[in-house]
Amino acid sequence: MRIARLATPDGPVAGRYEDGVIHADDGEYEVGIDGSLLPPSVPDVLYCVGRNYTATLEQMAYERPDEPDFFIKPPTALLGHEQPIPYPSFTDELTYAGELAAVIDVRCRNLEPSEVNDVVRGYTIMNDMDALDQAGRSARKAFDNSGPLGPWLETDLDPTGIDMWTDVAGERRQEANTELMLFDPYEIISHLSERVTFEPGDVVAFGSPANPGLVEPGDTVEITYEGVGTLRNTVVDSSE
Repeated sequence: MRIARLATPDGPVAGRYEDGVIHADDGEYEVGIDGSLLPPSVPDVLYCVGRNYTATLEQMAYERPDEPDFFIKPPTALLGHEQPIPYPSFTDELTYAGELAAVIDVRCRNLEPSEVNDVVRGYTIMNDMDALDQAGRSARKAFDNSGPLGPWLETDLDPTGIDMWTDVAGERRQEANTELMLFDPYEIISHLSERVTFEPGDVVAFGSPANPGLVEPGDTVEITYEGVGTLRNTVVDSSE
């Protein structure tokens, strides 16, 4: 089942998504007519894993981590599906990265990998935007609008062994399968849960395959994960 959130004139609504319609408790809402899609979660924190594909390590000349390597984005990083991504004025090297992400459903800590399915509300897609020429990971990755998320949550998904691809301005830039992850989603969420307490709505993103690359104003980034959908956003000049 797909669950989506919609911004309407009367406030956000959420419900089952099917064929462009959200079936909420108080009625049906048509996406694009009654409102626009919001990020499918309202997290306190977005936990993002880096260096999780061998090909990415080779491309970026990173060392192979012994355990999941993670950083944090704040809620102000969020953008919804089809929302424009403002090109930050402080960088000349803005990059995309297409990532699978899980949304946590309950407050939890100290999970075994076998328990992870019980605490995940569903899976979605994140674009981990990076201002590559900035000093320090937080400056590079934790800025406003750096985490487009959506378009919805897929609640019935095995996140292992699914295909993904990213198109930028109509050109295929990334193509991989989640079986190539160094640490699978269950291992990652278990590992993080030893260190942090998850709250309902928190997001865990599992890293990007090889070939994250530069984008310019006017580029539309489309990230697809099999069984989930396609997250689409266009980069725009922030001065406009």
